[in-house]
Amino acid sequence: MEKIYNKIELGERITTDEALRLMEEAPLEELSRLATLCRVRTCGDALYYNRNFHIEPTNICRFNCLFCSYRRPRGSAEAWDYSLDEIEQIAISKADSGATEVHIVGGVHPDHDLDHYIEMISRVKRAVPGATVKAFTAIELAYMIEKAGLTYTEGLTRLREAGMEAIPGGGAEIFDEELRAKICPDKGSTAQWLSLHEAAHSIGIPTNATILYGHMESRAQRIDHLNRLRELQDRTGGFNAFIPLKYRSAGNKMESLGEVSLEEDLRTLALSRIFLDNIPHIKAYWVMYGKQTTEQALAYGADDIDGTIDDSTKIYSMAGAEDQRPRLTIAEIEAMAARNGRTPIERDTFYNPVK
Repeated sequence: MEKIYNKIELGERITTDEALRLMEEAPLEELSRLATLCRVRTCGDALYYNRNFHIEPTNICRFNCLFCSYRRPRGSAEAWDYSLDEIEQIAISKADSGATEVHIVGGVHPDHDLDHYIEMISRVKRAVPGATVKAFTAIELAYMIEKAGLTYTEGLTRLREAGMEAIPGGGAEIFDEELRAKICPDKGSTAQWLSLHEAAHSIGIPTNATILYGHMESRAQRIDHLNRLRELQDRTGGFNAFIPLKYRSAGNKMESLGEVSLEEDLRTLALSRIFLDNIPHIKAYWVMYGKQTTEQALAYGADDIDGTIDDSTKIYSMAGAEDQRPRLTIAEIEAMAARNGRTPIERDTFYNPVK
């Protein structure tokens, strides 16, 4: 193990085999030390956050992933599909909130087309011109663009012209094709997700990346996922941040699996920071982890915790997350930073400090 530790200390890249050994054999405190070393090398003592809100246009989805607690079938009393006017009003209601980012994701509604989403982006951008519009998972984007008969580059260009400036990282789930076919058999493929992000990077649209971990996947499959992201980042440099998303078990078809331990969360975070040496930011998404675990994550490589949210997302609350009405104040963020010797930095979507 000392050879692997030495490579990391010297800033050298580790292999997938070394990553697996590190994940399985390194003491947790050693992973914390090494991940912190890598984080300080890249981000110093910064703790990044932003002022943001989410819009979730619909939870009706043509896909039926086994891990999803958010989807509802058309006609369900718990289903929603906001009109463009309703979405515009949500954005207008946040116009004076000080938010610098609006995050738009939802289900893949079978009836909506690219023109619908272009109009949505245009209206939201008009309502909050000072906020960056970060919109749609690669799965949503691939569906709407392919439905329009366009290449990914063509479709993304049209969305960018309407006001979409960045893309979140959702929909990646797990890249192992065999396992993906079990947990989300009718969903967009690994190849589609990677190709969509590569196309976005090629025309200058920055994106994030994720993994859904803690369900049926092995640690080796987790590392394979990270490796495919690292390889794409080597080619494009277009990922801003990586967000490990923990499988939460409430209200979905895999709930009998339960959830992995806190130690597994921290090991996954630390390894992400160590292995993804070319993605600058590792986000501990506080809505998914809960505030207490998020604070612990700061000692395992995380430099970002996402934003204020302002009770605007239901995706993880519907899956049993601790914060059922997620909201984080600036005072809470500053106190968290102070307790952990970190400097809170309000950022925009592109990690530029907000003056």
